[in-house]
Amino acid sequence: MKKGGILNPQLNRIISEMGHGDMLIIADAGLPIPREVERIDLALKCGTPSFAEVLQAVFSELQIEEAYVAKEIKEKNPQTLNLISSIIEEVKFISHEELKELSKQARAIIRTGECSPYANIILISGVLF
Repeated sequence: MKKGGILNPQLNRIISEMGHGDMLIIADAGLPIPREVERIDLALKCGTPSFAEVLQAVFSELQIEEAYVAKEIKEKNPQTLNLISSIIEEVKFISHEELKELSKQARAIIRTGECSPYANIILISGVLF
């Protein structure tokens, strides 16, 4: 048995397969997930697991080069934006419609149990060297 870190086997596989420039999305419970994109559904009930829990776990295991959130988060969910900013130094803003369009290119989308608006983030994988 794995000692710690992320225990979900599907999520572990995706993180270990990520290459430079690959896109991984952490999403709230309501983000539409394109059929052609792999879904990692962690949602158990509203709020479980939270966006924050999943972001912190993924951040501890994935080298992140860039991050994008919907600009609507500034007004509609500043608490989540503050949380994201405390974990990731630089976050870029795009429209929610752009985020949904980019989701079609994701390696996978992690669906959380988050039930607050615009709690979605695109993570672009970096390299350690």
